[in-house]
Amino acid sequence: MARNEQLIRQHKILQILERYRFGRTLDEIRHELVDDLGLTSLHQRTVRRDLEALQAAGIDVDVHEEQRGRVWKFGPGVKGTHKITASATELIALSLSRDLLYPLAGTPFWVGIESFWSKLRDQLPEAVWSHYEKYRQALFVRGMPAKSYRQQHGILETLHRCIQEHRVAEIEYQPIGKDASRREIEPYAVVFYQSSLYIIAAAAEIAETEADRIRHWKLDRFVKATALDRWFKRPEDFDLEQHLGQSLGIFSAAGPARDFRIYISSRAAPWVMEDPWHPNQSVERLPDGGIILTVRAAHELEIIPRVLSLGNEAEILSPASCRQAVAETIRSMAQRYQ
Repeated sequence: MARNEQLIRQHKILQILERYRFGRTLDEIRHELVDDLGLTSLHQRTVRRDLEALQAAGIDVDVHEEQRGRVWKFGPGVKGTHKITASATELIALSLSRDLLYPLAGTPFWVGIESFWSKLRDQLPEAVWSHYEKYRQALFVRGMPAKSYRQQHGILETLHRCIQEHRVAEIEYQPIGKDASRREIEPYAVVFYQSSLYIIAAAAEIAETEADRIRHWKLDRFVKATALDRWFKRPEDFDLEQHLGQSLGIFSAAGPARDFRIYISSRAAPWVMEDPWHPNQSVERLPDGGIILTVRAAHELEIIPRVLSLGNEAEILSPASCRQAVAETIRSMAQRYQ
């Protein structure tokens, strides 16, 4: 844990020095570290050792004697490595990314995007911007929800810090239609899925297998988050990409993922082939032009809405429990429309 804390402090020191052109004194750096990292105490000797470690690693950090004392700041070598260049095509790609990530407005991630965009505007020639603006008028992003995480800015910062420092977080969480409850979680990562943010975290109170402990918590439902002075060890064999790949969407698995077999008629098959449900889906083509689609999912609610959206052109073949759930839904809908 000590090594991890040192790396976090050093990374934060680099961020502090980037913010101040004229540098900071040792005590000023110490104060900002305490505030930014939420530390209860930090000795100046520790900050000095971190700065010396950065110098030993080859980072150009200079010490200058000034009227306000000894000041630490980046040397000319660092400034030279931060020169930004970009083509009009790269600007178009970045601006599309900004549009797609608009739901993150108000979060640290959006601040980073806007900060980098501002640096580009300051450093790129006007000719590049003119070329970019000409072609950007013919390329638009639509269909994004009118959503923002500005109100959850502080909560997200706390959770992000807990992820970096492997801290246990105490949260107040309110699922839709239920009362808020206090929980303790061990956050692993933040996932952006269909314009919403989810925290992948282990439920601290569950002492069963790691797969059973992991839950997906929607950021919209967080009322409060507090970083505790307790730490956890993330499993070394946990692979986030593999974990998410077991599911069709963002549902956390209550058990092992299952295969779902769905018949798609010849009329709807081209639409499903055009927009695959999952990268690892398998397709069996039938003589009548239809297909049998096999996809793996963690929860039947990842499958049922997709099947119902195809109406009479799709039919769940297995598992039987999912087929029965769809039948009950259709019966209930039929009664309502009578």
